[in-house]
Amino acid sequence: MRATPTVAGARFLGIGSWQPEHVVTNADLEKRVETDDAWIRSRVGIAERRIADADTRLPDMAVAAGRAALEDAGADPAVLDAVIVATCTMPNTIPNAAAQVATALGANGIAAFDLNAACAGFSYATAVASDMIRAGSARHVLVVGAEKLSDWVDWDDRSTCIIFADGAGAALLGPADGEDEVGIGPVSWGSAGDHASTIRILDETTNKLHQEGQAVFRWATTAISPVALDAVERAGLTPADIDVLIPHQANLRIVEAIAKKLRRHGAREDMVVADDIVYSGNTSSASIPMALDHMRTAGRVRSGDVLLLVGFGAGLSYAGQVVVCP
Repeated sequence: MRATPTVAGARFLGIGSWQPEHVVTNADLEKRVETDDAWIRSRVGIAERRIADADTRLPDMAVAAGRAALEDAGADPAVLDAVIVATCTMPNTIPNAAAQVATALGANGIAAFDLNAACAGFSYATAVASDMIRAGSARHVLVVGAEKLSDWVDWDDRSTCIIFADGAGAALLGPADGEDEVGIGPVSWGSAGDHASTIRILDETTNKLHQEGQAVFRWATTAISPVALDAVERAGLTPADIDVLIPHQANLRIVEAIAKKLRRHGAREDMVVADDIVYSGNTSSASIPMALDHMRTAGRVRSGDVLLLVGFGAGLSYAGQVVVCP
């Protein structure tokens, strides 16, 4: 049996994202449902969202984001040992998205699987990929969060059509051969299945996304900051060490509430807080890597910054990790 060299841990090598070109503004939604820009902004903080056309497949979105992450890392698809696609919006469970993504990128035959932890999917997949690298099961893993939520939204339901959008984000993970190179901390994760009914797909005849907004808001604003703090502690850091907070872009009020609680526990006032939801909407598992990519492009995140990623959502699954920006 050939031994696989062990490594100290894993790190991000590159990131990338993809969004549809079609923008749906709050003014556009005013024409369909009883709402207006002020009402939407005051409740969820969204100004516009991107929606894919009918011919755009979720695996195609994932391929575009994955290719961007590989290019950012300067890596050839031949280095890949595995692809993990975090998603909850594939139209069918078989075939999975990941195998299609691997083949489309030119890495046919490698390990490939989908992971459904809904909005926490990217964080879950990053934790799994990091452990695979540390254990020697893989050396380079492409993690993609991709969602086409527009297929599952009732566009006549004011409570959901204002929130959700489409997009994909990705990160290439690779080995950290020395302790000083480790860029992904231990995961703090869990689930709250007793709240599973608060975000769900309705019966097969309706097949649309339902959300009990107030219940989700209360849960997220009370349960998630302890997860974030635990992730920081597991990484051997304090809240003051965090340069950038990138929570799942669920709702701007939730994002701001989490940031406020972290600052009460010692996070710096100048800690940058992701607000990608304003112009991207809620893209579930894609929201964290998309926000990271957009913020880095805008110069709000720099290489070497200490990032706190926090995913939470339907399921109800949640996870937090400290990572270093590539």
